[in-house]
Amino acid sequence: MQSTGPTLLGFDVFNVATILAAVAVLAVCLAIYAAVTVSDPMAKRVKALNDRREQLKAGITASTAKKRASLVKTSDTTDRMRVILSRLQVLQDSQLKEAQVKLVKAGFRSKELAVAVIFARMVLPIVIGGGAALAIYGFGWLGDWSAFKRFGVFAFALLGSYKAPDIYLKNAITKRSDAIRKGLPDALDLLVICAEAGLTVDAAFGRVARELGRGYPELGDEFALTAIELGFLNERRQAFENLAKRVELDALKGVVTTMIQTEKYGTPLASALRVLSAEFRNERMMRAEEKAARLPAIMTVPLILFILPVLFIVILGPAACSISDAFNM
Repeated sequence: MQSTGPTLLGFDVFNVATILAAVAVLAVCLAIYAAVTVSDPMAKRVKALNDRREQLKAGITASTAKKRASLVKTSDTTDRMRVILSRLQVLQDSQLKEAQVKLVKAGFRSKELAVAVIFARMVLPIVIGGGAALAIYGFGWLGDWSAFKRFGVFAFALLGSYKAPDIYLKNAITKRSDAIRKGLPDALDLLVICAEAGLTVDAAFGRVARELGRGYPELGDEFALTAIELGFLNERRQAFENLAKRVELDALKGVVTTMIQTEKYGTPLASALRVLSAEFRNERMMRAEEKAARLPAIMTVPLILFILPVLFIVILGPAACSISDAFNM
């Protein structure tokens, strides 16, 4: 491709503008699709909780490991992926457990998806990286670019496709942790009220999950699952530890430690949770104040790039037109 238009840093300005316009149109289409197809996530969360309840029942009622294995649902696609990875000897138990932990923290309850994550790490670099290499070096795509730029595009496609599953899971974990952090002080206040009203711990968690399910669905999901595990597991400590493992949040780990200590030593639960709730509310206020303090520095770049040039055009434009007309007369 021979560049015929103006260039900026070696890139054709018209081509870059066309790509940016296409990205903008795609973003608008995705925004319209997201606004039109709004679905209620409650059905999906209820199904996941029912599946977890059935798994706990299966673990209690099944007498042998063979019967337990027959009750676990598996997917044919996942089985095929597992067979392929096993034949290639790339399916390691450590990687599988790590992927399962990340999936749980991201809100995905099925452990079978860990095989899909490992399979995607292997297949995506071959498909995307191989496609980029074939397009660049086989069909002469980006032929007017230098060799270093073409290799940079190929390396970015290869590394980006390999890291894409991990980046997606990391973003999902971060978003879910932030959503849970926002509702944690309110949840602790409701737990204090339930404890003072005489409810048991599992009943209190269930009531808080029902009350906060609409406002904070992620937190309600975790509390509902904890209430189910408190009613089925032999050790209540294990239910609290599972809650700490499922959420990547230090504040919730402190709550879990408090719950375990109150269960072990019989200390008052309401007073300890009240202190934690006050601390979390102060922490949330400090984060809001920190974001407000960073706002002037963040707005400096948009102000210089987008607002000031338009302001100068509006103010100086009429004067410039008048001066140009005066000289042309």
